[in-house]
Amino acid sequence: MTVISDLAILVVAAGRGSRIGGGRPKQYRSLAGRPILAHSLAALHRAAPDAIILPVIHPDDQDLYLESIAGLDAKLRGRLRDPAFGGATRQASVLGGLEALRSAEAEIPKFVLIHDAARLFASSELIERAIAAAKAHGAAIPGVLVTDTIKEVDAESGVVATPARARLRAVQTPQAFHFDLILAAHRKAAAAGECDLTDDGAIAEWAGYRVHVFEGDSANMKVTSAEDLAIAEARLIRELQDVRNGQGYDVHAFGPGDHIWLGGLKVPHDHGLLGHSDADVLSHAITDALLGALADGDIGSHFPPSDPQWRGAASKIFLAAAAAKVRARGGMIAHVDATVVCERPKVGPHRDAIRASLAEIMNIQIDRVAIKATTSERLGFTGREEGIASLAIATVRLPI
Repeated sequence: MTVISDLAILVVAAGRGSRIGGGRPKQYRSLAGRPILAHSLAALHRAAPDAIILPVIHPDDQDLYLESIAGLDAKLRGRLRDPAFGGATRQASVLGGLEALRSAEAEIPKFVLIHDAARLFASSELIERAIAAAKAHGAAIPGVLVTDTIKEVDAESGVVATPARARLRAVQTPQAFHFDLILAAHRKAAAAGECDLTDDGAIAEWAGYRVHVFEGDSANMKVTSAEDLAIAEARLIRELQDVRNGQGYDVHAFGPGDHIWLGGLKVPHDHGLLGHSDADVLSHAITDALLGALADGDIGSHFPPSDPQWRGAASKIFLAAAAAKVRARGGMIAHVDATVVCERPKVGPHRDAIRASLAEIMNIQIDRVAIKATTSERLGFTGREEGIASLAIATVRLPI
């Protein structure tokens, strides 16, 4: 087998994240419009664009993983290898990822960085230091100075020692190794039944290798709690300083039918709406608002009614595509505010269900979606119940 890449980055994303509370695993939680895993992969690719990147995921998370990478830059997706599946422990997951790299024909790397998906702020400078340390030392881990006094206690919480802070480091990822060295260490530990080692540096130590500590980064936080989620999202949002607004408007006439679509929700009515697609007037207006904020044409330019493939199509396809364009630009949908204008059906009873549907389609929190409804006091085509109109404003945040 021939080495064709000096570097691989193994991203450990198989955990359940139970400490953070219910819901999906933390690496798939959305922060500033993108899952944590997507932020982590993007940061690693920016720092090492030529590296092979191999995520290690839980077997139950394949759909979540595919959803997370869908909006990533095409060049990054081109560097991703098909994910390996993790084991019952982090140690087992890393070994599975290393074996997957080893078994790939002609793609065995010289060096590997092993990184936790929950650390989404790995800087280019940190990655450069990790690569240099792997080349110089064979086994290296990032560490930051400990500023608090540390006490060692016994089973009854009595202090038994106070280690000197100057000799202590708080260890982070990515941890950096010669590939063959860390694979051999993991295999040795697994064969010996040694399964309580908490990081890859500890595995290398146990296997008899000297591990170097290089300068870490205090900003390289790990998301482990609900409080961490809030802190991380605030940091991400601060980086999205290009704030833009877009507006959208759409109208469709009533025709035969027994329901209409509003925001991806099927609403019973004594008429349907006429259109080339499913005539979801609300989704169309929001789609145009998002595209307007990106200065990227309108719904007709991306999904022309002259194209037969869109005949009868679900409008959530259009809206999801517009939202994905925002994420592909590294941005987030900060807020959507839309109004439906009609005499009937009454939107109020369906408002929260419509908001939930739209939030799911755009992959944003429901509290970023506002839906209002009004009549036109029996004036005009909406007042005569000839059709429905919708207006929308979308606010997006993009990196400068």
